Amino acid sequence: MNIKFFSKTGLALGIMAFSGWVSASECGDVTIANMNWQSAEVMANVDKLILNAGYGCNADLVTGDTVPTITSMVEKGRPDIAPEGWIDLVPEVAKTGIQSGNLVQAASSLSDGGSQGWWIPKYIADAHPDIKSFDDVKKHPELFPAPDDVKKGAIYNGPQGWGGTVVTAQFYKAYGFEKAGFVLVDTGSAAALDGSIAKAYERKAPWLGFYWAPTALLGKYPMAGRSIGYLP
Repeated sequence: MNIKFFSKTGLALGIMAFSGWVSASECGDVTIANMNWQSAEVMANVDKLILNAGYGCNADLVTGDTVPTITSMVEKGRPDIAPEGWIDLVPEVAKTGIQSGNLVQAASSLSDGGSQGWWIPKYIADAHPDIKSFDDVKKHPELFPAPDDVKKGAIYNGPQGWGGTVVTAQFYKAYGFEKAGFVLVDTGSAAALDGSIAKAYERKAPWLGFYWAPTALLGKYPMAGRSIGYLP
């Protein structure tokens, strides 16, 4: 059950910083943002292989994250390529870059679209069919006990640098989750966020927090497939 989505389709786009690209024979050095989640890592490495083996480029991977990477591409023209950029998390920055010509949308990275938001495991949704919205969640902090204080509810957030982490923190404030008795749990890394979901599923324990799809993790640990609502 995706409690609330940030967008109807996560605009996961392959984007390029425009810097006067030359012909394949003069490709030269190319930098590719390697984001710290699986689909983006796969695409970054595939792009690197194609550019180096197919076009004779000197392509290299550089560490990236949604907000700093897209901002840097717009302002500095580097890195050259972000194989997967969720531009709906930085709409004004991306819009400015595209309008100025500093960013070029190359393709849709996820052909069937993507989605991101707050999720609960399917077994929790099945046991509590009344939980269909943020307001429903706020009524039941006891269903999602925090690891350090079981009297409070927990919302697991992503690591710093992710656009989804920023949006989740803003949702937490805007929708009054603190007053409702919830705390934000900083997972610290992509691996720790994945681990929190896996641990909950193995124990059939409660879990509520930020994630996105399609991903291998949600293929293994399914969340309820009913959409609860979208932000425009």
